[in-house]
Amino acid sequence: MRQTIVMEKYPVFELDIKKTETTFDTTDEIISYLQEKIEAHPVATYIATFDHYAHTQQLLDGEIAVDILDAQNIICCFGKKLLKANILAVRPRSIGVVERVDDFVISFLEAPNPEANATMESWAKSIANR
Repeated sequence: MRQTIVMEKYPVFELDIKKTETTFDTTDEIISYLQEKIEAHPVATYIATFDHYAHTQQLLDGEIAVDILDAQNIICCFGKKLLKANILAVRPRSIGVVERVDDFVISFLEAPNPEANATMESWAKSIANR
């Protein structure tokens, strides 16, 4: 897993998983797996799944890179404290799953909570299950 800065300001964790490194065949399967992880977590709450590919595809001026076959976000929240009003600006969390011909790309924005970050990182790494 590598950490990059996207658009010169967003700290993003990203993991490329070759299709030969996982038993998952589709983005839907990975999203379902992550939803199970979220629902089994003692704090995290599943919120929604967003089909980013379908959304972008239906826009008149939408653009999708030719190598992207599918793109979805699973949205959850790890918040167990609500001590400041502005904390909502960094919640909820979103984990992106992109399918390309030979691999899947799992990515998420760095969370202010180190425990949430570590959990999302372990979930992403567990997708490479071969």
